[in-house]
Amino acid sequence: MLTGEKLVQLVSGLLHQLFAAVGISSFTFLLDPVVCAVVMFGFISVFVMFLVWMERKVSAHMQSRIGPNRVGFFGLLQTVADAIKLTIKEDVKPVHRDKIPYYIAPIVAFVATFAGMVVIPFDKGMVVQDLNIGLLYIIAITSFTVIAILSAGWSSNNKFALLGGFRSAAQIVSYEVPLVLSLVPIIMITGTLRLGGIVEYQGLPGNHWFIVYQFIAFLIFITSATAEANRAPFDIPEAESELIGGFHTEYSGVKFAMFFLGEYIAVIVSSAVAVTVFWGGWLPIPFLAFLHLPGFIWFMAKLLMIIYLVMAFRWTFPRLRVDQLMDFGWKVLIPIAILNILITGFCVLFFGKGV
Repeated sequence: MLTGEKLVQLVSGLLHQLFAAVGISSFTFLLDPVVCAVVMFGFISVFVMFLVWMERKVSAHMQSRIGPNRVGFFGLLQTVADAIKLTIKEDVKPVHRDKIPYYIAPIVAFVATFAGMVVIPFDKGMVVQDLNIGLLYIIAITSFTVIAILSAGWSSNNKFALLGGFRSAAQIVSYEVPLVLSLVPIIMITGTLRLGGIVEYQGLPGNHWFIVYQFIAFLIFITSATAEANRAPFDIPEAESELIGGFHTEYSGVKFAMFFLGEYIAVIVSSAVAVTVFWGGWLPIPFLAFLHLPGFIWFMAKLLMIIYLVMAFRWTFPRLRVDQLMDFGWKVLIPIAILNILITGFCVLFFGKGV
């Protein structure tokens, strides 16, 4: 059966042979990281366009509408048309902007979320870099988005954008705490921060996916991740009914597209972490294991399921007020997450699982 590891080895071997054939074998040490970066960027770009189309269809279905159906078969090329439009759109810039942070902000917003994909294991051996601190790396690198959003709001010379930036800073800092606390029980049980190791632990004989043991932790994680990605109902940093467009009010064209792309990549990364940590990663669904599908197919199926859940949040719940959002994070999620850690600690102590 074709596995992700075999596929990676096959492609890597062919490319190394090609480099040797054209006489530039001395540069093969550059091949793997460059190819990984190009392939990952291509995959993310296409996947984000698919997700934009998917969200439009999901929202249309929930609101008894049709959704995109004019450009391409079933409207599949609508997001391609939108991408072309954003690329050629006029880049309108505020005259009195703070130029350096204004230009850097969308780049940081995109790169910080894109870098999180580096440690996501799509299958056994199918990962750019399986760091032994993979979980810590994702938490750290994705936190940089708050710097980008705050810089965008500050440098735009717009009071609405500035207010959106400060709202985002408060929101991300507040929901980073329960997000990290929701992952602590998993680390206590498995004794590792390596994402591949967490998946392997769930596949050991007698073990189950962590969604069985840590359902509360999963709910806390997915809620906090949705808030960190500034998705509805936690989208107060860009609340159009209050702040025009929030922190990206003064951005257009490609710069706006980079913020937009960064938001969807943040959803992909957080959903991929949820799949890896709580839903068994590339492991097959137990009652469908007879299908013998490659691990990356199972991973992508679970990933789309979690992303659909995040999209359903957006079109189900109304936007929270600022005070409601902060109260929910500090007074509800954090106490429940701490209680879950204590209960898990007692279970690990008395039942002997974990480190």
